[in-house]
Amino acid sequence: MNPQVEKILKLPLYQRVLILVVFLSLLVGAFVYFVYTPASEELAKKQAQNDKLLVELQESRRIANNLPRFKAEYEEMKRQLDLALNELPNKQEIPSLLTNIAGLARDNGLEVLQFKPQNELAKNFYAEVPVSLDLKGSYHQMALFCQAVSQMARIVNIKDIKLGKPQQDGASTVLSISCRAVTYRFLETSSAEKGK
Repeated sequence: MNPQVEKILKLPLYQRVLILVVFLSLLVGAFVYFVYTPASEELAKKQAQNDKLLVELQESRRIANNLPRFKAEYEEMKRQLDLALNELPNKQEIPSLLTNIAGLARDNGLEVLQFKPQNELAKNFYAEVPVSLDLKGSYHQMALFCQAVSQMARIVNIKDIKLGKPQQDGASTVLSISCRAVTYRFLETSSAEKGK
């Protein structure tokens, strides 16, 4: 037998037990340090990833369960956007729209003294297209003109209405009226970026 093993076997029992306990302690310590601790850290990481993936899965399931509703909302918003864009004339329609406004004034009995388009004012995604109008007619004719403009398919606002210089013309009172008709035009993305 090996002389070192024989030497250990000749030691008293308590020393042999102590050597065995120290050896087993070193063996268990090495196992804990090199195997158990890294494995438990890896397990904790995997559990955290699993919890995160479970939350994402639940969120994805919730979205998937509501997908028909989200699609319906998207389609409704798209339809509303198309309707809104139909109310905003494009650049080619602006001259005819402005001519229609002057025609509405004449159709409602107002005399158009001045019709002066002004410069466009670019906003975020649209541009204001103002027109200065000097008109002559009665208060009721102006009210009918405003009502006719409000019923147009396109968005047109009558702003800054100033009534002045009333004159008697037979049985009716004729006013000198100045106002601004403002319509709006949708800006293409490239146009909006140029405006900025």
